[in-house]
Amino acid sequence: QVQLVESGGGSVQAGGSLRLSCTVSRYNPNIDCMAWFRQTPGKQREGLAVIDRGGETGYADSVKGRFTISRDNANHTLYLQMNTLKPEDTAMYYCAANTYGCALNLHRALYGYWGRGTRVTVSS
Repeated sequence: QVQLVESGGGSVQAGGSLRLSCTVSRYNPNIDCMAWFRQTPGKQREGLAVIDRGGETGYADSVKGRFTISRDNANHTLYLQMNTLKPEDTAMYYCAANTYGCALNLHRALYGYWGRGTRVTVSS
């Protein structure tokens, strides 16, 4: 069973940067798409960025130009570089993965593997 563990969350002032990491343990070589989502209380989980096995990426409009997703397949790690952070970026951030492709779609139902999340707080 694939396990995903996020790290790198924390508190930062508006305009600052953070880099989130997601380490894949019990690696499955069939992992294809990997993505980052976030969620705040009372709201649905929002897809932010996705990267497929070949390195193609897609982003939600809310983070395009500020966030960058990348993956290190050799070390089974997913990253999210977050720049120019805003207070509205405050949320719990989750990484997710699937084994059958996604066409760079960020619908959460496509992802069967999830981490437990890492919290990001952006103060004004």
